[in-house]
Amino acid sequence: MQDIFVGRQPIFDRTIKVYAYELLYRHAYVNYAEFEDQDVASCEVMANSLLEIGLEAIVGPHKAFCNFSRGFLLQKEDLSFVADRLVVEVLEHVEAEPEVLEAVEEFSQRGHRIALDDFEYRPELRPLVERADIVKLDVMALTMEQVAEQLKILREIKPSLQFVAEKVETNEIFQQCRDMGFDYFQGYFFSKPKIVSGKKLPPARMAMIRLLGELQNPDVSITEVEKIIESDVYLSVKLLRQINSSYYNLINEVTSIRQAIVCIGLNHIRTWACVLMLGGVSDKPQELLGMALIRAKMCELLAPGEDSSRQQVFFTVGLFSLLDSILDAPMTHILNSLPLSEEINCALLEHQGKVGEVLRDVQYYEHGNWEALKNSACDRDKMANAYWEAVAWVEKIKASLND
Repeated sequence: MQDIFVGRQPIFDRTIKVYAYELLYRHAYVNYAEFEDQDVASCEVMANSLLEIGLEAIVGPHKAFCNFSRGFLLQKEDLSFVADRLVVEVLEHVEAEPEVLEAVEEFSQRGHRIALDDFEYRPELRPLVERADIVKLDVMALTMEQVAEQLKILREIKPSLQFVAEKVETNEIFQQCRDMGFDYFQGYFFSKPKIVSGKKLPPARMAMIRLLGELQNPDVSITEVEKIIESDVYLSVKLLRQINSSYYNLINEVTSIRQAIVCIGLNHIRTWACVLMLGGVSDKPQELLGMALIRAKMCELLAPGEDSSRQQVFFTVGLFSLLDSILDAPMTHILNSLPLSEEINCALLEHQGKVGEVLRDVQYYEHGNWEALKNSACDRDKMANAYWEAVAWVEKIKASLND
């Protein structure tokens, strides 16, 4: 069977949560594209994404931005069965010709959102702007003054437009773009494109989520935990390094996984194994990893009194709520790979049950949605206290990871 490949790069919202993925042409396990015909490249990405691998396996519940060349756009393929998921991304070389505008309108009427890729405004492109929902600006190709001018012009033409900052490569650029009002962000600062060739996660990542799944199990087996960790050299080394850090202040050095489990107990292993694994994901911004830990700790602290004995479940749900961003995989795909309870799955996917409600309220607090929090079982003072306690906890973790 012939191998097929699709490049996938996440697009984040203002809270550093995955909003969508851009799907890119790839011809092998190399992170660049080689093709002679843009129309053929667009067609292959669509075929591989929709028919071979499957959109659900590549982007999960998120939207997919797909490049549409002029020729592919004019074919007007009926993709209405994924209209709510597939964003038609009109490439930068496509001009506002009558036949192009007609095709864009047709895709829009079928329910697709229309994005303009690597866009730089010229008066003759105004008809495209008027038909678009999203404009992507290359912030590496323009100065910040030029970016601001582009935003001003485009907002005057169509106030409802949303904007993606492309090629965000540093935290400074990210902060500047966020201050300028960009809605979404994409670039190497967050993640380089990943190559997807099927549903299977890389073995190292699979070991991580297998361990997370086993550790949240109330009937967790010490032997099974030991076996999973010892099967991955990276996890073993990082876990032993963490156990021997100043955080635990142990008298004698711990030299085996079994000894670590016996020495400090499964409850500590549960929490700190999660921390170690997150700390080892080096291709993610620290803000994203910190947010996952803060959210996890807040959920644990806000667990209702009657659920105080189940705080670990609340912690796990908070931590897992950003696992799709951290592992660059669809949430449904990750959950299918884990032996999680129905309660946790429903909390993560639907905000159902007590755990799901706490997660939802924590997300409201993160977004500053005070109106929605009026119906919360937790008052704002309690949530604020939980937040600052979680922040202090995360800072302590960061210090221990650097020991």
